[in-house]
Amino acid sequence: MDFPAFPDAPPLLSTEEKHELSQPGCSIPRYKAIIEEKTNIYNDLFHSLYPIEKLVKGLSSFFDEVMQAAWTSKALDSEVHVSLVAVGGYGRGELHPKSDIDLLILIENETSAPKDKIESFITFLWDINLDVGHSVRTIDQCTEMAAKDITVITNLIESRTLIGPVDLLATLKLHVDISQMWDGHSFYQAKLTEQKQRHAKYQNTAYNLEPNLKECPGGLRDMQVIDWVAKRHLHTHRLSALIEKQFLSEDEYIQLKGAVSNLWRIRWALHMVAGRKEDRLLFDHQRTLAKLFGFDDNDLKRNVERFMQGYYQSVAAIQQLNDLLLQHFEESFLAKDEINVVEVLNDHFQIANGQLEARSNTLFQDNPSSMLEIYVLLGAHEHIKGIRANTMRQLRDNLDLIDDDFRNNKVNTDLFLDIIASRYRLTSILRSMKHLGLLGRYLPEFGAIIGQMQHDLFHIYTVDAHTLQLVENLRRLWLPEFKQKFPISAQAIRHVAKVELLYIAGLYHDIAKGRGGDHSELGCVDAQAFCERHGLPKRDTDLVVWLVRNHLFMSVTAQRKDISDPEVIWEFASYVKDQEHLDYLFILTVADINATNPTMWNSWRASLMRQLYLETKRALRRGLDYPIDADMISDEHKQRALEIIIERNVDIMEAETIWETIEEEYFIRSNGDEIAWNTEAILRHRPSDKPLIAITPLGGRNFSGASKIFIYTPISKHLFAVTAATFEQLGLTILDAKISHTTNNYSLDSFVVMDSNDNDTNLHLDKERITLIRKTLMEQLETPSLFESVVQRHTPRILKIFNSPSTAHFVSQPEEVWSALEITAPDRPGLLALVGQFFMNHNIMLHKAKIATLGERVEDTFYITEENGDLITDPDTMNNICTLLKEKIDRFSQAMD
Repeated sequence: MDFPAFPDAPPLLSTEEKHELSQPGCSIPRYKAIIEEKTNIYNDLFHSLYPIEKLVKGLSSFFDEVMQAAWTSKALDSEVHVSLVAVGGYGRGELHPKSDIDLLILIENETSAPKDKIESFITFLWDINLDVGHSVRTIDQCTEMAAKDITVITNLIESRTLIGPVDLLATLKLHVDISQMWDGHSFYQAKLTEQKQRHAKYQNTAYNLEPNLKECPGGLRDMQVIDWVAKRHLHTHRLSALIEKQFLSEDEYIQLKGAVSNLWRIRWALHMVAGRKEDRLLFDHQRTLAKLFGFDDNDLKRNVERFMQGYYQSVAAIQQLNDLLLQHFEESFLAKDEINVVEVLNDHFQIANGQLEARSNTLFQDNPSSMLEIYVLLGAHEHIKGIRANTMRQLRDNLDLIDDDFRNNKVNTDLFLDIIASRYRLTSILRSMKHLGLLGRYLPEFGAIIGQMQHDLFHIYTVDAHTLQLVENLRRLWLPEFKQKFPISAQAIRHVAKVELLYIAGLYHDIAKGRGGDHSELGCVDAQAFCERHGLPKRDTDLVVWLVRNHLFMSVTAQRKDISDPEVIWEFASYVKDQEHLDYLFILTVADINATNPTMWNSWRASLMRQLYLETKRALRRGLDYPIDADMISDEHKQRALEIIIERNVDIMEAETIWETIEEEYFIRSNGDEIAWNTEAILRHRPSDKPLIAITPLGGRNFSGASKIFIYTPISKHLFAVTAATFEQLGLTILDAKISHTTNNYSLDSFVVMDSNDNDTNLHLDKERITLIRKTLMEQLETPSLFESVVQRHTPRILKIFNSPSTAHFVSQPEEVWSALEITAPDRPGLLALVGQFFMNHNIMLHKAKIATLGERVEDTFYITEENGDLITDPDTMNNICTLLKEKIDRFSQAMD
């Protein structure tokens, strides 16, 4: 392969250009033209794979010359009491195409400042379209601020004079000697606190959906923290000096430099693609960058995932070495004067000042099983703070000893099971093992999913991060605060026989992601192999494998099927078979949904899961040999409704008269509370000929944010289409819809809705909001011809990126009262109104809808019949409905984008 011949250095200003730009009369367009010309050359070099370090440093040097020329053109070079100083990233000599240019205009004192010239200089920089951050300060002002603000003194560590008297900055640095102004402990703690606060803004994970490559954990800022601490304590401006000081090995240094270089290349490309300063890897940029970095076959989703996997590997390396070095610094600088308190644990390990350490420098070479034993001890002793840096490095250096013989050694398999059964800090242990590379070595199938991104909006983390978050969620169910948030799950986990089986199932539930095929089925093979290799009894193995195979079954049933249908509950219970499997599956499902994307877990999903669990538990208790008695369920619901009605002094005879007109399916699928509320509303409303619209929040803390809207009005073809469009106009998301009919041609429509902007905040059901909802619905129901123009909401940027083709197909039901039509489509404002309009135009009667929004797509199920109530069973009719509806949705999605 022929490599391009690179110039020795990126281009700077020629002698002629320097002279031209330094002249007072040099125009703004000429500056812009030269900057654009040189920047384009730099970008061309980037495309030619020119070393990124030279580009970043070279661009900084180029702008040094631009700043010097502009300074001279404003006659500031003759000022003996003013200097132009580069600070921040620019001070380090690191610039990307659209980076901020941070400047300090350093003046000797207030009276010596040529304010007019300085203002003219800064205005000129803005006029030539440079993103300049600047401050004008005296030496005394800088000194005062540096003593109070760690950010200021950090910037001054990296400052350098661009033009002007160099003695000003030299004098300032004498005043702000960091070793005197900030003692080592204070400086280290301040930087550590900064880093922790910054990480917290990004949920303490590098594996976000659209990560910030500068500020996220493992981002470029973490690298700078290492640099700052090294400068403060080792008085070096070279990262390579950490090798000489034995803080980094050569391999670690190469790994760190490689990771930083990769992030620098991504950041440079991101600035080019965005045309502005941008550090967020937004979805639309990820697609462009994947192609730019050579992932350019036809599989767009896979290309993005491969590109992002490389990014995640880089930030993982920086995060790992950041943790290691900061701990090493703490031990070397901050704890060196502490009295050494040693507690010997066994022949292999001891605790020194709270840190676990190996008792021999060759422990892991001599006894490789100790690489697992150290984590067993960490999980067994609450008072251990962590693992010493030197022991961690020794462990890292011996990971290649983990091979098939190691994995199959019974001593090691028993140790790993002991880790899974850790009393303390299990998730911290697993994360440490992952960051170190040990977990991926011991479980190669887990190593394959590290950094495996899922290019959608539903999965907010990489597969490995999601997996460990799931395990953490399982552990949290033991905490009091989570017992309040997840009362049924917390109670269930305290009754399972072997909680370790949940942790193993959690580790393996997504292990086969990214391989193609059904990951649940493929994952069963790995789960079975793990259980057998670790000597689990057959009963435990079968349970783990069953959980991995069915980890999606309960959430799919709750969100996509009609769980108010007794037949659906009986079918689910028949598959689960017993209370033990139900408990394990319920706990795993709740932990899984919350680990996939916490924003997806709202009160409505919680209520669906709770309803399915409790109804299934009841069915199991009743016994699966007994057929579902729909009449009995209907009678139970009516009896409960009567009790409520009696308490409210409602006329029972009038209530029962209304019930006689309503189809029986309504009473089977509506609980007593809902029946009583609907009945009372109808009785209060009669004899008005206008539509009845009643609104109430769903009861109890478990439904925070969800509200129910009940509409009672004469049957019409346009009813669902108009209602769905109006809800869109009002900013409401439909979660569930039930439509029943009476013998006197009335429709009872019940909708569960939430605010579209935040699926778990209250609807602010004050009088004004209720009045607006009722008034708007009334207007649209009375004038249905207006509904087609109702939906004009903007499609959010992030949804426009995902526009996969829709699907539509009919599915069988346990007992076919209605035909079930499933639709999968990109999530777009107005979609439900479109579907409603389609039903109206094709004489289709809607009876119930299950609405599930999963990230960027919707998976909705509509229970429909012919207009006369007959099932839709003719294959040609079904195929025609699916084809026409799919075409309509696809055209709509494209038009919305």
